[in-house]
Amino acid sequence: MTGGPVVAAPAPGRGPDEATARRRFVTVSFLFWFPIGMSIATGVLLFTERGMGLAAIAGFYAVHSLTAAAMELPTGGLSDVIGRRPVLAIAGLLNLSAFTLIGLGAAGWAIALGMGLMGLARALSSGPAEAWYVDTVHAHAGPDADLRTGLARGSSATSAALALGTLLGGGLPWLLGLAPGLGEWLTDATGGLVIPLSVPALLGALVEVVFVLYVLSALTEPPRSRTGVRGVVGGVPAAIAAGLRLGARDALIRRILLTASAAGAALAAVELLTPGRAAALMGTAESGALVFAGLACAGFLCSALGSQLAPLVARFAGSSERAVLVSLGLVTLGLTLLGLTAHSMSALATTVAVTGYGLVYLGLGAAGPNENDLLHRRVDASGRATALSVQSLSLQLVAAGAGLGAGALPPGPLPWLLAATAVLAGALLWVRRAAPAKPLPDAVPRTETDGTAPVSAHP
Repeated sequence: MTGGPVVAAPAPGRGPDEATARRRFVTVSFLFWFPIGMSIATGVLLFTERGMGLAAIAGFYAVHSLTAAAMELPTGGLSDVIGRRPVLAIAGLLNLSAFTLIGLGAAGWAIALGMGLMGLARALSSGPAEAWYVDTVHAHAGPDADLRTGLARGSSATSAALALGTLLGGGLPWLLGLAPGLGEWLTDATGGLVIPLSVPALLGALVEVVFVLYVLSALTEPPRSRTGVRGVVGGVPAAIAAGLRLGARDALIRRILLTASAAGAALAAVELLTPGRAAALMGTAESGALVFAGLACAGFLCSALGSQLAPLVARFAGSSERAVLVSLGLVTLGLTLLGLTAHSMSALATTVAVTGYGLVYLGLGAAGPNENDLLHRRVDASGRATALSVQSLSLQLVAAGAGLGAGALPPGPLPWLLAATAVLAGALLWVRRAAPAKPLPDAVPRTETDGTAPVSAHP
């Protein structure tokens, strides 16, 4: 319970059933992350082709992370006040604008603006879809309904979208380069605005249109009390304050937030440093983008596999908490292997590095559903999106700092090993079991316009 505004839930058995809700959640997760995947393989290399140095590129990613971090709690609270569907639709429209700016922008300010808009969209999207799914399942089947399976499938859909999108995004510039003169013609015809490496981002903008239309048509919600500007302005700060109290009130939630911070350090190192290693291995940006696309695709497939295995890992380890410990151990091992092979391009070193890359994503994929299963058992529907936003905030803040640090450090093992140390520290938090949650001092207040009882929290 976070003390935010309460939304009336339909009586059990009404609304989409569990299978329908799971299918829609999976579809929304896929459509949101697919265009992001298309831009991943070419992002760093596109900015490099635009004349940006590694420090500037790290700055662009910091703009993304810091914007997402600054807006996580306000936008999570907004979702809890006005609804999941409108917030997700706004996120899609912001991403449409962001991909257009990134695909066409040759100036640093345009790229920074695009990354900022993408960070805002990330903040808006970090909780509403999952919160909609959990709310819908609870409304149909009650608070004891299974959540882990749907959360795992949503996480797998996200990973699959990133894998397929990355493979497609990395392959398109390479395919354009196969046709003699096509890439040069595209550049000349658009006055340099569109180059082969920018095509994936522009296609991603088109996919965002499909995402917005699907969200508006498929994510039905129970009627909410009418909320004017005063209600939104008053409700969001209350939800933010409640979200900030989460970590202070519950030791288990503190662990989840610190673990998200460790994951942010790992992802910042992987996303910033791997494209350059791939380009150096192949000798050209286009070939490097293709190789990185294949590698990233494999990584996201490992993440999808890890998400599918999350329930099994929890059963094998004895609890979701132990499963997080095991999963973060794999991430630490993967980052260490990447660090130890940073100075070598031999076949053996490359094989070890690829193995480490896969272990990072396998471990993160297995950790996520188990962490969120624990989180959803500690908060209720009135603040579920806010809680997820606090979690994402922790990841984004550390990712921004870690990315800037990795960009400033000399190339080599050090950035990788520092990230491995951060993840190891996060893993050690789970060595001891957390104490049971303390009883909450009071119930969530009802809104004057609603008059309904608070929604029950978690199984």
